[in-house]
Amino acid sequence: MIVKALKIVAGTLIVGVVAIVGYLLIAPPDLLKVGTNYSAKMVCSNVFIAGRDPDEVLKVDVQAPGHPLLRQISIDVDRDQQVVTARIFRFFAPATSQFREGLGCANVHDATLSDASIAALPPLSDALWPAGNNVAVSQNPEAARILSDQTLVGEGYRAVVVVKDGRIVGETYAEGFDENTPLLGWSMTKTVTAGLIGTLIKSGQVSLDDPLTTSYPNWAGDQRSDITIADMLAMASGLQWNEGYGDVSDVTRMLFLTDDMATFAADQPAASEIGTDFNYSSGTTTALSRVWQDKLGDGSLAYPQQALFEPLGMTSVVLETDAKDSFVGSSYMYATARDWARFGQMLLQQGEWNGQQILPEGFTDWMFEPVAVSDGAYAQGHLWLESPGDLPPYEDAVWLQGHDGQFIGVFPSENMVVVRLGLTPSRQGYSSLPLAEELIAAFQN
Repeated sequence: MIVKALKIVAGTLIVGVVAIVGYLLIAPPDLLKVGTNYSAKMVCSNVFIAGRDPDEVLKVDVQAPGHPLLRQISIDVDRDQQVVTARIFRFFAPATSQFREGLGCANVHDATLSDASIAALPPLSDALWPAGNNVAVSQNPEAARILSDQTLVGEGYRAVVVVKDGRIVGETYAEGFDENTPLLGWSMTKTVTAGLIGTLIKSGQVSLDDPLTTSYPNWAGDQRSDITIADMLAMASGLQWNEGYGDVSDVTRMLFLTDDMATFAADQPAASEIGTDFNYSSGTTTALSRVWQDKLGDGSLAYPQQALFEPLGMTSVVLETDAKDSFVGSSYMYATARDWARFGQMLLQQGEWNGQQILPEGFTDWMFEPVAVSDGAYAQGHLWLESPGDLPPYEDAVWLQGHDGQFIGVFPSENMVVVRLGLTPSRQGYSSLPLAEELIAAFQN
């Protein structure tokens, strides 16, 4: 009797294990697929854009700060095909991310990637920054002390660049990173998308009052037909969106489970009246990317380089696309800290660069205006007025902010830009405001 019972139990366990394995092979849960796709994407971009070691990226960038399940991820890097594959428990929920020159890495699900690519921009001369990459760092001993203070630069920092009066006056890099390392800006990319839209406004191809129904004709039959580009930039379109990163949400589905991210974002229904609710949304900015690309047609992939990056000397930039060749304008731009500083300096200079007006006159003033329904936290042009760490606004400063501790502070009254990049999860409570305040005080003395 006992032997028979044990056989029944063993048989039941075997059937159960086989069923679980079969389920994971055929229809793995979305949470596992988010994990493998995230891992494949991060490793692919950091290997083929930033030139980093794949095992280090997996261990340090993906597994150490993330969900415990990520520690069960394994990767395979095919350098010849420039493809990264990730799996969990070595067999399950396989995910693929493919690199293309100039367009970065895209996760591929059911789509077939086009053969599109963009040639790299030529390197800058040895002229003094920002025209070139030669930096004559000011010998301000107080600034040097500040940049060596680990409490101020924050755990996990990778780069800090300080610009005062149009020149780099201080910079520091963590071990393994330097002035040539492209770093992911996460949501700082949103402000770059706003800048690209500004260039199209200047050329007369786009207006802030334009609706989005040409790109998203299914909006024409409901209240979404009245949403304008300005509403989207203000994060006040009324579209439903969940920006939570701790689980399977709208943003994680878009970034890691979808080939056509813009369409996924645009398929969200209206949740409130236009202009009545502030809802921070990566889907909003990704949908906007498709809109401005549709305005340009076939030339849209080269446009960011031509209109923005090349004029500013941002030769390191890779603005990544999804599998359908839409720029992921909410999240995926890599650039060196010095090139991120160039973008911040362009905003400080009210859209002017080397005698050329890159953005329309007065556009940055509009970008810096508060969104009424954000309670003073957010500005019209995908910028934060609220200081990092939910701290009160600092005088006339505006902030570009990104996931895991990416910050650019633009301080017009101080004629200063401070860039801080790193891997610092929000649970650590880091804010770059104390760093910026110390640097401002150092150059006032």
